[in-house]
Amino acid sequence: MGRILSVDPGEKNIGLAISDPLGITARSLGVIRHVGRDQDVQKIVSIALENDAETILIGQAVGQNGEIGPSARHAQNLADAVRQNFRGEVILWDESGSTNAVQDLYITMNVPKSKRRGHQDARAAAYILQDYLDWLAFQKQYKKEDQQDE
Repeated sequence: MGRILSVDPGEKNIGLAISDPLGITARSLGVIRHVGRDQDVQKIVSIALENDAETILIGQAVGQNGEIGPSARHAQNLADAVRQNFRGEVILWDESGSTNAVQDLYITMNVPKSKRRGHQDARAAAYILQDYLDWLAFQKQYKKEDQQDE
């Protein structure tokens, strides 16, 4: 399958996560500071190549009814720019609620507010990636079951 680099684009920071080579688990990779689209794209592509990623997954927050707002357009524009600089596949994935889910996790784990900063963006990228990997596993299992029924 190959590794997947997950990107959680934010206004100030861009969270990054990477999958294992088998595409089963996601782990936080770190955060880069948002500078400008061209610089961000070059850094994202560079990190993808350094980590042997074959796919870049970009989180896109869409509205409850699938509407595309400013942050979703930002993710689309970022994905388009990455596609022009990366030979692998670039996928947009709905990341709605990922930051809140990570915040809830940190609260449940009693992590102090002062220790949440920065890590939250990378964890959100890992959350998005794990959601995608779980979806892929479900699709694979569903397809396998369909073939057995025939």
